[in-house]
Amino acid sequence: MESALRPILVIGPAVVLTLIVGWLVDRSLRSVDARHPETPLWGLLRRCRLPLQLVLCGGLIRGAYRATHVAHYAGQIGQALTLVLIASSAWLVVRIAAAANDSVYAQYAATSRSVPKIRRLRTQLTLIQRIFTAVVGVIAVASMLFTFPELRTVGASMLASAGIIGIVAGVAAQSTLSNLFAGLQIAFGDMVRIGDTVVVDGEWGLVEEITLTYLSVRTWDERRITMPVSYFTSKPFENWSRGDPRMTGTVFFHLDHSTPVDAMRKRLLEVLEQASEWDRRAWGLVVIDTTPTTIQLRALVTAKDADDIFNLRCIVREQLIDWLRCEHPYALPRINTAAAPGHASAGQQRGMAPMPDSSDLGPGPGAR
Repeated sequence: MESALRPILVIGPAVVLTLIVGWLVDRSLRSVDARHPETPLWGLLRRCRLPLQLVLCGGLIRGAYRATHVAHYAGQIGQALTLVLIASSAWLVVRIAAAANDSVYAQYAATSRSVPKIRRLRTQLTLIQRIFTAVVGVIAVASMLFTFPELRTVGASMLASAGIIGIVAGVAAQSTLSNLFAGLQIAFGDMVRIGDTVVVDGEWGLVEEITLTYLSVRTWDERRITMPVSYFTSKPFENWSRGDPRMTGTVFFHLDHSTPVDAMRKRLLEVLEQASEWDRRAWGLVVIDTTPTTIQLRALVTAKDADDIFNLRCIVREQLIDWLRCEHPYALPRINTAAAPGHASAGQQRGMAPMPDSSDLGPGPGAR
């Protein structure tokens, strides 16, 4: 009976003390967050309550488990508690770093009015957080492995051969390492940021995620294109959000030579004034080319970003085509099959016989 109560007397107070400390810490953070609403760090640190309780509980039990006098399993229990303590400590460190990361981004996004700078900071903080998490994870796993006596004995030989292993691993993971350095170059070189509008391999979309090895682009039709980050450091691509996001768009029309260009220009201005996407920077309608059958007109419009310019081009195209169809249908392109005016009289003046009418022709060979 006494041997059964000893573990309860050790574990019970540790769990109760852990719950009390976790509740007090959470209440203190909530109080500080209410007094300082301009700093979101204190509210974000409340997410560290569970790993903090695990660290505290694991440490208390790890220090007092020998009082239970479980001699047969003392080594295994101590080993398991050490592993739990290392894992929970790594989890706590990652959570604290994530809270600080999110706090810095939230404060900067609330005070800055520059969208490109906000995107740049978000990209950099995201990659820094991923690198920090990976480093902490590697250290935690290595620490857990070295708690086993078998690995301690081979530690010296592993360190002696670390140089050769590093060379072999570097050659084997050459592409992975290149993507890793490319990710750092993208983050701190401000080449592309999360939320940027890009065109890669003829696909238009928004940068949705940037990791240390790959980049995800969400296209306009909700597809996801995953590309290695080394692509953006080795090949050209279009970034419509870099610098000034304002854009100029064009709409082309192939119309008949009789098109009333001046009236169409006035109609274009009316359409733009009714469209909320137009930023009123510039507009225009000019004839840029002519062929024997049509003329080519170019409508020029401007908008504040890529989304608005696409919508505005669709509006202009639809409204002007509808206006031409209703008001000036003769301006739409068509194939001429009739003879040109004055063609018959010009042929008679030159002594050419006029073309016979179909009624003057006799019955065909198949007629009966």
